[in-house]
Amino acid sequence: MLSNLEQQKVLASIAAAEATTSGELRVHLEASCSIDPVARAVDLFYELGMQATEQRNGVLIYVAYETKNLAIIGDVGINELVPADFWDSVRDIMVANFKKGQIAEGLCAAIAEAGIQLAQYFPPQANDQNELSNQISFG
Repeated sequence: MLSNLEQQKVLASIAAAEATTSGELRVHLEASCSIDPVARAVDLFYELGMQATEQRNGVLIYVAYETKNLAIIGDVGINELVPADFWDSVRDIMVANFKKGQIAEGLCAAIAEAGIQLAQYFPPQANDQNELSNQISFG
């Protein structure tokens, strides 16, 4: 789905977004999703150990590209603070880019937006450490 260069751009976007927030971002890509994409993303969130952050502020961006499904899952630390429509702008950025066939660009722009949104509630900490891998996971 993504070339090596596109994967590197996504990884750079994750690093840049995480520099603006104490939140932790990951991307998971797979070809298809035969169940509700939110349910699949929740399962993956726990499989990837994303609940293991100190502030419970992990975010998973999930995309099943062939079946055109996506979901954005935030951990409980985020969900306790943010409005219900918090991830709508991130989703809308991805959808707009994906419709143009711009998958990597959509992911990068969505990651940047997620960083901006998270920074409002989870600014960077003086002793902030990267608690989760930034690597893209594939299913």
